[in-house]
Amino acid sequence: MSHVAIARIHEGQEPSFLDEIKALTNRIRERAFALFQKRGSSEGTAIGDWLQAERDLTCATESDLVEKGSGFQLRVAVPGFAEKELKVTALPDALVVSAQSAHRHEEDEGKWYFCEFAEKQIYRRFELPKIINVDKVTARLEKGILQVTAEKAAA
Repeated sequence: MSHVAIARIHEGQEPSFLDEIKALTNRIRERAFALFQKRGSSEGTAIGDWLQAERDLTCATESDLVEKGSGFQLRVAVPGFAEKELKVTALPDALVVSAQSAHRHEEDEGKWYFCEFAEKQIYRRFELPKIINVDKVTARLEKGILQVTAEKAAA
């Protein structure tokens, strides 16, 4: 079991992940435009190009959120991601999970015939039904499942 670092954003503070969202959006835009050009720049499938670019650059993750007693437990499937690649941000009304992995080939690894590994990114924001105490959030990675526990704020 590995512990995952948590960024805590208190009421009134600016979240640090906004620049990451802008960068991801720009990468998706560039990929969608490349797909558009590859198809011959014909009109009519811009939404399809955008959705394909999102699928190419981001991972869809399964998750669940359960309210238990004095808090919430969030579980997110993050197979293939290491704890150092995961980032959890705790806001008073939400939990944000982001991750980025890179796959590189070394020249001396042999002759490659194909590789389906790619750079992938996760970004999920989970709205919470009640305000939490951001100082009492913990996260750990176990068997490809990120488990985040958040205590509700005092009334």
